[in-house]
Amino acid sequence: MFNPKSITMKTKMKTLLLLPFFALLMVTSCQDEVTEITQPEETEALAPNSELTNLMFSTSTMDGSADNIIDHASCTSVELPVTVIVNGLEIIIDSEADFKVIEAIFNEFEDDEDKLDIVFPITIILSSHEEIVIENRTQLEALIKECKGENEQDDDIECIDFKYPISFSVYDIQFQIIDVITIESDRELYLFLKRVKNEKGFLASLNFPVTMVLSDETEITVNNNIELARTIKEAKDACDEDDDNDYGDDDFTKERLDELLVTCPWVVYEFERNANNLNGQYREYIMAFKEDNVVKVHTRAGTIITGTWSTRVTDNGALIQLEFDALVDFTLEWFVYDLEPGKIKLFKAGGNKIILKKNCDIVVDITKERIENYLQECFWRVHRLSVDGVENDIDYIGTPLKFFENNVVKIRVDGEFVTGTYSVLSFNDGFVLQIQIEGKANLQLEWLVTFLEPGLIKLENLGNRDDKMVLYRHCVDVDDDLIYIDGVLITGEWEVALYQDGDVNKTENYFMYTVDFQVTGRVKITDPNYGEFSGSWLAYRNEGLYLGMFFRDYEPFNALNYRWKIVEVSPNRIELKDFSSTGEVERTLVLEKRN
Repeated sequence: MFNPKSITMKTKMKTLLLLPFFALLMVTSCQDEVTEITQPEETEALAPNSELTNLMFSTSTMDGSADNIIDHASCTSVELPVTVIVNGLEIIIDSEADFKVIEAIFNEFEDDEDKLDIVFPITIILSSHEEIVIENRTQLEALIKECKGENEQDDDIECIDFKYPISFSVYDIQFQIIDVITIESDRELYLFLKRVKNEKGFLASLNFPVTMVLSDETEITVNNNIELARTIKEAKDACDEDDDNDYGDDDFTKERLDELLVTCPWVVYEFERNANNLNGQYREYIMAFKEDNVVKVHTRAGTIITGTWSTRVTDNGALIQLEFDALVDFTLEWFVYDLEPGKIKLFKAGGNKIILKKNCDIVVDITKERIENYLQECFWRVHRLSVDGVENDIDYIGTPLKFFENNVVKIRVDGEFVTGTYSVLSFNDGFVLQIQIEGKANLQLEWLVTFLEPGLIKLENLGNRDDKMVLYRHCVDVDDDLIYIDGVLITGEWEVALYQDGDVNKTENYFMYTVDFQVTGRVKITDPNYGEFSGSWLAYRNEGLYLGMFFRDYEPFNALNYRWKIVEVSPNRIELKDFSSTGEVERTLVLEKRN
């Protein structure tokens, strides 16, 4: 949820209760998100040995399995940095990312004896989050004996976590609130619950709603004690806790690896072959593993290349054999270097690497009906339009397309719809989208659908594959942040309070101009002499919140033709920035409500 810097959106919404059309929606979403601290009932208090208290306690217990490749114990964790000697090489481990260095050394040769020695003294963190200093291997071995063995059932719950901060109300025996305590980490939660379990008369209740995070990073919002207990119980055995002495999650059985591969399509994110970076050639290729050991690779051009796959598991980990007649670079037996939620990393000695990301939304079996259904769901923004080496997408800022069932397509320009037609046709290369809209020549090409998922469509010109178009879905009235921003913009008139271009302040160019955002998507500009011209605007989300504005060649506002990042918004002010590829601010635009 968008969180402006100066004032939270929840507070700012309360100042706009009289806004027509958007008011009810905004107030409702606001009320849903506020963490309420209410007078608790006795039944909401955490009992010392209740099921819920124990479940929360186990969830907050320190999980020491991440560094088992070092200490061989899932109930302890080695405080970093630590120095280790791996097969004769001395390495300083500064972060968990360095565990992969240890594994890479172990996996370099299949027939050698792997050995790791720790340079003492070290600090060990126990499951209770207590820290102790260990002076030698004998002390460490004695501590390890107190832990459960590899993959044995233990007390900690690793498949679900709290999203911090959370807070508790603490109250007296008359159930009057005497304090509110904010918890920022597992350690703080563990120590707090220890008080609940051990201190007689210590009464506390959790303030809802609370967000829980599953092992695959899915977030679940719970609203009461019953929901919380059920959510933790359902999730506690829903992942591999990886309580073995290998690193990462590359140690499970062949059956589980096979099952993982066939669950969803996998997208090529990085590709190296013989130390050559081939991202430009293979990035965004889609791999679909089938249960009959057939693998189909979908290229960006829509071509499908069929091969075979198989897996085997050795003492050093899992391997995937890929074989293609037409994809020599993929044909290799790849070692499973690392497995993370939704990601597989493969490598082979000699500078070979593939990183695959799981995407269950991708449609690998593209059909005419599926394309048409996707197109007709919502509006679509032209995110990119490159024709003959020229980027034309600036001409479509704030002007979304809407596809209808009867082959009618409309584009919204300056708040008015221009109507055209479209069709989805089957060609030898795949399915082609044809658009006919008067005055939009660069849309009127034979656009081959190369990538399809519910919120994204990628296309290439059948006549010139270097011509590309990318469409992003834009659904109206489903995003509370956008509803709020739209409501703010269409209420009242605005003026340019600041336009800073690099080191040059160009605000005076916009003196006395009035900016009027209209609900239709038209933005009306009134100049100091009361002349008028129009532009288009659209607030949207794309890994952040943006305001797109397009004024064609109307000076001085044509300098503002851009997709601006929204960094702050309030009922009377909106701050926008243009960031460079390195994250530096190149331009700043501030609009303020006119009195």
